[in-house]
Amino acid sequence: MVDRRMARLREEYETEGLSMGEADPDPVRQFDRWFNEAVDAGMPQANAMTVATVDGRGRPSARVVLLKGYDRSGFVFYTNLGSRKSEELAANPRAALCFLWLELHRQVRIEGPAAAVSDAESDEYFASRPRGARIAAAASPQSREIPDRAALERLVTGKEAEFEDGEVPRPAHWGGWRVRPERFEFWQGRRHRLHDRVVYLAEGGGWRKARLAP
Repeated sequence: MVDRRMARLREEYETEGLSMGEADPDPVRQFDRWFNEAVDAGMPQANAMTVATVDGRGRPSARVVLLKGYDRSGFVFYTNLGSRKSEELAANPRAALCFLWLELHRQVRIEGPAAAVSDAESDEYFASRPRGARIAAAASPQSREIPDRAALERLVTGKEAEFEDGEVPRPAHWGGWRVRPERFEFWQGRRHRLHDRVVYLAEGGGWRKARLAP
């Protein structure tokens, strides 16, 4: 069955392509180039990414979080360590990330193993957050059932009273995850759906670059 509403949403991608020669030999530098172009183009929250995980029974789940740092060691995000995503990463420490910069007709996919960042890194980032966000992180039992919004607000009020006269320390249940890439894919939308796809695969301490069919 064809949903005509979906057909009306079809759009041709008239953007310039991504050739093998244009793609940097280093996928981290290529990501940096595209990320900076997304920021410069005014993409709203260019650091938003989908994080996909799998639980111990092989059931996938995905959600959008914010990238908070990246370098050659990996891509970092922060969350409640008791959340569903954290529990799934503890059971199956691999993740897939996807950045979508729709107005540029681009997406980047990253896959690899995940590990918790150090306490020092988590402390440093937590201290940089606005006080309200620190209070919320300390108060929220993320991914757990709660009876209503009022119950959540009571938890927040309790933490506000607890830390009224001082700093809000990073709670033990809050920290970061680093995904170390083993595979990158850079996707550039092209006309007639003949998209450019350049993949990087970690091999022998370096990267092998190849083109994929759309």
